[in-house]
Amino acid sequence: MFVEIYGRLTCPYCRNAKALAEKMKAELTDFDFKFVDMIAEGISKEDLEPRVGKPVATVPQIFLDNEHVGGYSDFAPLVKAKFGIAL
Repeated sequence: MFVEIYGRLTCPYCRNAKALAEKMKAELTDFDFKFVDMIAEGISKEDLEPRVGKPVATVPQIFLDNEHVGGYSDFAPLVKAKFGIAL
């Protein structure tokens, strides 16, 4: 399983998503993730729209195995329900 998190380090929800992914990596054997700092990479929310399939208003935008999950408030309950992992 692979998670991509597109966000900004100044965003508390982005930092929480990254921390949760780090916890998942420590607890799950077949898991990895990549945090993409949108500011450092020069990526805008508009750049994510084709991949997300709709206008992007907030960050983070999270993908699980290339499938769009949503933001942190979508990701955290999914991880808790599926893996029993929470921050």
